[in-house]
Amino acid sequence: MTMSATINSVPTTDTQRINTELERADATAVVAWAARRFERGLVMTSSFGAQAAVMLHLATRVVPRIAVVMIDTGYLFAETYRFVELLTDRLGLNLKVYQPRMSAARREAVCGRQWEQGEDGLRSYEETAKLEPMRRALRELGSTAWLAGLRRQQTNFRANLRKVDVQDGTYKILPILDWSIGDVNDYLARYDLPIHPLCERGYTSIGDVHSTRPVNVDEHERAGRFGGLKQECGLHLPKTPEEAESRDSSFL
Repeated sequence: MTMSATINSVPTTDTQRINTELERADATAVVAWAARRFERGLVMTSSFGAQAAVMLHLATRVVPRIAVVMIDTGYLFAETYRFVELLTDRLGLNLKVYQPRMSAARREAVCGRQWEQGEDGLRSYEETAKLEPMRRALRELGSTAWLAGLRRQQTNFRANLRKVDVQDGTYKILPILDWSIGDVNDYLARYDLPIHPLCERGYTSIGDVHSTRPVNVDEHERAGRFGGLKQECGLHLPKTPEEAESRDSSFL
């Protein structure tokens, strides 16, 4: 299939073949494959969380000027904003910051503190603060594929992902999907990369200030997110029932 093909029409057999070919490829080789196949249509996303430096360093070694999309909800920790500046300067990132159309202050005034309004409120918040800016970023950057740093060990949902799939009409490529936390820490040490400063205070997964807390030593690394209601923010979930069915059927 050529790059001019419509991404929405990608057959399941195509992603199956790609995943078979890349099954034993290391993370750098997966990024290199994506760069060759998608060229300027390839972007990456980063939440600038705990070990974000790993994917940012790995990807920019292969594609130095790749667009790095960051969704700024307006509620990130001060430490996160400073971490963004640190990594942008150190790695020479081509950073593209996208924000919600409604400011944080205006949203609270109009909608209240949605993250405190149960699952429905949290879903509404994620739609306006995260999902809409992400869709806009992919559209405006002309993205046909995006790299993300998800790992199978992080959540039950992620345990069933593949290295290459199609989400909401765009290829999503996960080069470090099969890495353990040990692999991540080894990479950080090998290249002397910084971790998020909040890690020293017990944070293992870092998002919005209102929906993130430190975790205990016996808790899952994402237990401190979303008040325990869920582990995924929605950016990586299937957007339609058809997409979920297609993805799930390909795992059989």
